[in-house]
Amino acid sequence: MTPSVSEIRVQDIDHCGIVAGIIDQMCLVEQINQILGTHQQEIVSPGQAVKAMILNGLGLLSAPLYLFEKFFVGKATEHLLGEGIKPEHLNDDRLGRVLDKL
Repeated sequence: MTPSVSEIRVQDIDHCGIVAGIIDQMCLVEQINQILGTHQQEIVSPGQAVKAMILNGLGLLSAPLYLFEKFFVGKATEHLLGEGIKPEHLNDDRLGRVLDKL
């Protein structure tokens, strides 16, 4: 069965796909999660937040932390960072808590 036009959703990954793949090969997310620890109720783990910060930092954008989530709007966030992660989960509160732990 082929998907109908209304079921097809196109999202952009730009160069972020290559960078995300290298981060995954390095197991950086898992290493950070092991060091900082995770909690069952977290949608975005500390490792995933750091991965998002790296992707954003290589996006050649200079924006305040409270605009961070806007970088991922229109991008394949779940593909780049993990299942269930949406741009709104990458808010300045979550990133600040991870940066405090680091």
